[in-house]
Amino acid sequence: MRETPRAEPPQPRPHRAFEHATGASCSGTPHRSDGRPPHTPRGARQPDPLGRPGTTPPVPGRPALLSALVALAVVTWQVLVHGPLARLDERVSRSLVDTVPRPLGELASDLGNMTVALPVLACAMAYAVWRGRRAAALYAGLAMAAVPLLVVPLKEWTARPGPLEPWARGYFPSGHTATAMVAYVGAAYLVSRRLVPVAVLLTAVTGAGLILRGFHWPLDVLASVALCLPLLRWPVLASRYGRDGRGRIRGGNTWRTGSGGTPSRSTDGPTN
Repeated sequence: MRETPRAEPPQPRPHRAFEHATGASCSGTPHRSDGRPPHTPRGARQPDPLGRPGTTPPVPGRPALLSALVALAVVTWQVLVHGPLARLDERVSRSLVDTVPRPLGELASDLGNMTVALPVLACAMAYAVWRGRRAAALYAGLAMAAVPLLVVPLKEWTARPGPLEPWARGYFPSGHTATAMVAYVGAAYLVSRRLVPVAVLLTAVTGAGLILRGFHWPLDVLASVALCLPLLRWPVLASRYGRDGRGRIRGGNTWRTGSGGTPSRSTDGPTN
């Protein structure tokens, strides 16, 4: 009579674990998971104040900043040598000037005046200081102070004539566009990021008014936008990843340790 074979007990398999319990430390045997450190909650990984790689959330816009600097260099070179891009720019501008009523173009271009843009930024800086975000307010003010320090030398170096005033010099890049972009976008990040589309729209309206009224060539406006992207980097980072006056991390999920060491989401911090 043939014996019925008995079932053999299960054997440990390489790279497998049967249960997560205390007792093993090497790979390929049961009970190997007790040696692992507990997983860190996503919100507990606080970002670097400057948002460097490996932090949460990720670094914004480095490829865009590099592209902006390359575009600024190319456009400036074309203006200096009066290359094909500059000649195309002049033809496009002549076809656009006075295609809208002049008062409308002047009204749009006035959004880049210091008397209009600076009070907006000043109010946003005061609000940010009141909320404890002094670093973000400081960086926004420094970005605005850097606008004439960068724009004026470029105007003198390129000495580009204007669309309606060929005898004048110093139209490249557009100071009104740079003022509007730094003031409105910086103010939006200081107050609420929901206002960023409005700030971008105001900057676009300013640039369009300057072109349609004949105060600037299109490349003057484009160069100012490319110039201001690096200027806005520090205010944006300080606003998104900085700390408020009570030391809480802004710009991502914040966590605090509840009873029993269980992480819970913090809800008492200011959010924009």
